Amino acid sequence: MPARYPVTASPDDSSIPEMTPTELDERLKQEHPLLLVDVREPHEIEIADLPSVGQLRIPVGQFLDRLEEIDPEENLVIYCRSGARSGWAVQQLQERGYDKVWNLKGGVLSWREDVDPTLTAY
Repeated sequence: MPARYPVTASPDDSSIPEMTPTELDERLKQEHPLLLVDVREPHEIEIADLPSVGQLRIPVGQFLDRLEEIDPEENLVIYCRSGARSGWAVQQLQERGYDKVWNLKGGVLSWREDVDPTLTAY
């Protein structure tokens, strides 16, 4: 059975809007309304995660089946470990008319590098 999402995504695709970890950190501190959507697997959350801000947890394998949980009126930041799975998810949302959606550039790995070096690398 083929994967429902690409094993690799093209991170250089300029059609995917991105937000850097530093920009996201600043937005969260300024209380600009953002909804984070984590598309990683449950075991990854136990290893390392962004601060809890009420993010939705929708593993990428369930993403297309659970789109109704994501409000198209929200400002959305999608993230995963490195940005590939979340980039795919952003593309899926854009194709369905979501226009306020960003991929967290570099995912949790970049968050660790740029914002919180205490996170466990994995």
